[in-house]
Amino acid sequence: MVKYFSSRSDINSTWDHVVSAFWQRYPNPFSTHVLTEDVVYREVTADHRLLSRRLLMKTNRLPRWAERFFPTGMSRSVYIVEDSIVDPISRSLITYTWNLNHTTLMSVEERCVFQDAEEQPGITQLKREAWISSGIYGFSRPIQEFGLARFKSNQAKAMKGLEYALSNLQDIRLRLSGAERRPSGCPGPR
Repeated sequence: MVKYFSSRSDINSTWDHVVSAFWQRYPNPFSTHVLTEDVVYREVTADHRLLSRRLLMKTNRLPRWAERFFPTGMSRSVYIVEDSIVDPISRSLITYTWNLNHTTLMSVEERCVFQDAEEQPGITQLKREAWISSGIYGFSRPIQEFGLARFKSNQAKAMKGLEYALSNLQDIRLRLSGAERRPSGCPGPR
């Protein structure tokens, strides 16, 4: 049995700003558990889509009851693969993520679709789906319930992290537009 999660939300920013912020999410104060992010593959296809694969290393504190499933000295870091497709023609960003290790304890697969809301200018729609499973015989159901609860909590933090990146981009745009408006020869703010 697999636990399934689905949500939809509107992001009050244009699609191109959301995509820019997506690549600048880390580090942020809401995702301190993300330790590293590395691009392992990137390609622009003939039809102008950007394909990327990134490897992220995260850490999450285990609940006390889960400690018995982890041998002493076993890595507490989780390696995550994130595949993404940016399609500027359809104005969509699709991401697929999954964990590479600790999959017997819990496997989490996520799919996100960031789509330009054509009927609502300045809005980007996000559809997020997740599938959570466990291979621990006799404990898979409570592990999946725990995983679902943690996923819901983490996706709220992920949205705050994206909003943080969007805010940073907005600040940069404001500073740059202020610099462009100054008459030549006038010094900028110190």
